[in-house]
Amino acid sequence: MGVLSKLFGPRKPVRKGPPEHSVIVHFFYGSTNLQHVYALEDLLRNAISEAAAGEYDGHEVAEDGSDGFYYMYGPDAEALYRVISPVLAASSFMRGATVTLCFGSPKRSTPKRVIQLPL
Repeated sequence: MGVLSKLFGPRKPVRKGPPEHSVIVHFFYGSTNLQHVYALEDLLRNAISEAAAGEYDGHEVAEDGSDGFYYMYGPDAEALYRVISPVLAASSFMRGATVTLCFGSPKRSTPKRVIQLPL
């Protein structure tokens, strides 16, 4: 251990590899019965896991059930979207949903692509 390490502690490891990308799905729901939200969550988690495309992080739904979000992360937002796209298309409450692909850390200047799913 060097003198500087003794004075200031060990150097923090620098994270290597691609930046973390995210895919956020904003959907309209219209019910406080969340069984379909949980069922789609399971399908998304399984599809992402089987494709080793990243990880499913969770969901949020408004208290009145009007709308919600699904959150997913991985090294490539486009690859992650390709994996979840068929799953979203098969769900009736995903009609008209907005999918935001973020290509890096969540900052204002991070490149994004917004996809509007068909009604």
